[in-house]
Amino acid sequence: MNDKTFVDTNVLIYAHDIDAGTKRETARAILRDLWHSRAGVVSMQVLQEFYVNVTRKIGKPVPKLSARAVVDSYTIWCVDTTPAEIATAFGIEDEAKIGFWDALIVASARKAGANRIVSEDPQPRPDHCGYSDRESVLINPHSPRSPAAFSRNRLPSRMYRRTVATLRWPV
Repeated sequence: MNDKTFVDTNVLIYAHDIDAGTKRETARAILRDLWHSRAGVVSMQVLQEFYVNVTRKIGKPVPKLSARAVVDSYTIWCVDTTPAEIATAFGIEDEAKIGFWDALIVASARKAGANRIVSEDPQPRPDHCGYSDRESVLINPHSPRSPAAFSRNRLPSRMYRRTVATLRWPV
């Protein structure tokens, strides 16, 4: 394992939902930190879900061209989903007693070598998905019970808010 972090769909959605309040700020800070450290990972599933949700299902939808530009910018983080990951997801689904789509997220994160999954979704628990607690952690960035550590034992600092104007990243 390494310092890679798999980002679930809900984190990307919050980063682009202007009505998400503090969740938006937190998601943007996390994505910015991962962008600069080159440690972010997503799957095609995440990008597809992001596009559908931000263009159709949030209160103030993102214009399709803007959403497509965001998807395009995150393709460099994308890990391919193959029949092998689907088969792995079937096993995770049965072993961990979680839904298939959550299991596919875990399978994709494992393929990428990610040792963290950032998601608001309380499932899947790493110890039920072929990871030990020492190898992986599921971080809910919006939960007070979530580990305070995200990147290098801290959440991204206010420094990122002060430098937003000078950054070149897709959020």
